[in-house]
Amino acid sequence: MKILVATGNPHKFKELVHILPATLKNGTQVKYLSLADFDNLELPPETGNSLEANAEQKAVFAARATGLPALSDDTGLEVDALHGQPGVYTARYAGEHADADDNNRKLLAELDGTLLPERTARFRTIACLAMPHGSVQTFEGKLEGFIGFGYRGDNGFGYDPLFLVGNTKKTLAEMTEMEKNKISHRAQAFTKIAEHLMLLKERK
Repeated sequence: MKILVATGNPHKFKELVHILPATLKNGTQVKYLSLADFDNLELPPETGNSLEANAEQKAVFAARATGLPALSDDTGLEVDALHGQPGVYTARYAGEHADADDNNRKLLAELDGTLLPERTARFRTIACLAMPHGSVQTFEGKLEGFIGFGYRGDNGFGYDPLFLVGNTKKTLAEMTEMEKNKISHRAQAFTKIAEHLMLLKERK
């Protein structure tokens, strides 16, 4: 069975493949593909006004374009002191062509002078499974924490070096892959998808 993980980000693809099952409960082997396995397959621009809309838009497009079940997600970082920003604009907080460093620097600048207890934030992931025949399922994961005062850790990507997890005193980028996959917002959402996939196969 082939399933497309509709991302061109190799870090995200690696993270998700470690979460998703290699074998379903009925013994079916699963091979996960990324956008890099297809020539000239590019996701449409994110035009939704919510994480749910963006995740569904990408998964449905990928499923229709390839004829394969497709997984996609959209993740938002919601910072309470910034009234929930960057939210749906998390990936392009510093502009359409911004990279992770640009986004992180802008976030730190926006929170300059804000004390740690007031830097509460959460990652929220909406993951979507779209089937070629048209059915769509969405699943949510959430991780609470704080925005730190600078970069810490060499693992992860995006805002991981800034995000202090709950009361652990560690950023996501200071955690091992195993530690992160036990608690992360993305892991929660995609674990639910994995369970859903196995139940679907069992009912057939």
